[in-house]
Amino acid sequence: MRSFAARVIDWQRRYGRHDLPWQRTRDAYRIWLSEIMLQQTQVAAVIPYYRRFLARFPDVRVLAAATEDEVLASWSGLGYYARGRNLHRAARLIEADWSGVFPADFESVCALPGVGRSTAAAICVFAYGTRHAILDGNVKRVLARHCGIEGYPGERRVADRLWQQAEALLPERDVDAYTQGMMDLGSSVCLRRNPLCAGCPVTESCVARRDGATHRLPPPRPAKALPQKETTMLVLLSGAEVLLEKRPAPGIWGGLWSFPELIGTEPRSIIQRFGTMAGEPRVMEPIEHGFTHFRLRIHPLLAHLQRHHGRAEEPGRLWLPLEDAKGAAIPVPVRKILQALTTGKDGAAC
Repeated sequence: MRSFAARVIDWQRRYGRHDLPWQRTRDAYRIWLSEIMLQQTQVAAVIPYYRRFLARFPDVRVLAAATEDEVLASWSGLGYYARGRNLHRAARLIEADWSGVFPADFESVCALPGVGRSTAAAICVFAYGTRHAILDGNVKRVLARHCGIEGYPGERRVADRLWQQAEALLPERDVDAYTQGMMDLGSSVCLRRNPLCAGCPVTESCVARRDGATHRLPPPRPAKALPQKETTMLVLLSGAEVLLEKRPAPGIWGGLWSFPELIGTEPRSIIQRFGTMAGEPRVMEPIEHGFTHFRLRIHPLLAHLQRHHGRAEEPGRLWLPLEDAKGAAIPVPVRKILQALTTGKDGAAC
């Protein structure tokens, strides 16, 4: 029987993906951007963001010269915003330390903000053709099943065994085809549910297939009830303008623009800090939003104000026309609320 790697490489060349927008290039910047965007995000969701981001920031120097607001505005909607902030930080480091040229050695790539061992390996393999093992979520699943490795991959002892196998199975040649093949196998054949074992090039040597264990390997993250959190957001309008404030980083939606949040205070006294209220505030339909570790229910409270003109807003706060606000670096729930306002479907209830 041919080696594991040889079978994966042959399968990738015949059946793998070859036309993704970040393939067929050795441009480290483009490959780095794609690998960061693909962290915890499906390929289909990444493609339009990747194309728009690349059109706006075609190289490291343009990205480094941009403001964080400009970067996060282009990232808005893709989620996990720390990735966008780290991408920007890394671009500025590359501009300062490597004169805008993406570093080529593995250790330097690995040390960039937001880049870990597996991401650095993928960048170096695809950009420079060097020999490094990757271990993203799809590859963990392929190796856990093929090698019969028990236990949740997020545990250190299990991750160490998976890394050992990833290194041991790495071929001496054609590492880029092998690496892409492992990614493609995990995304299109070795699926989390109902894997397509009949189309897998390594099914004959797969321990999970032999033992009827594909349904339980690898096991999911240990079940834990997600806590439910609640917040009230103040949607403050003055004519056709809305008030946004910048959220602190780090933290949820760090660096993005959002509505002021009401924390433990009667709303009227907070609202009147920004202007004279015209009528009573109205309750809009709540918005549900899920994070990795908790769920958030947002209660938007809509109020119309007569602003105190001539008084400067505090730093980190902006009054913007509604259409401009929708184009700012804002979280998805804020965009939904703004969209409801501009379409007249705000769901406001007395």
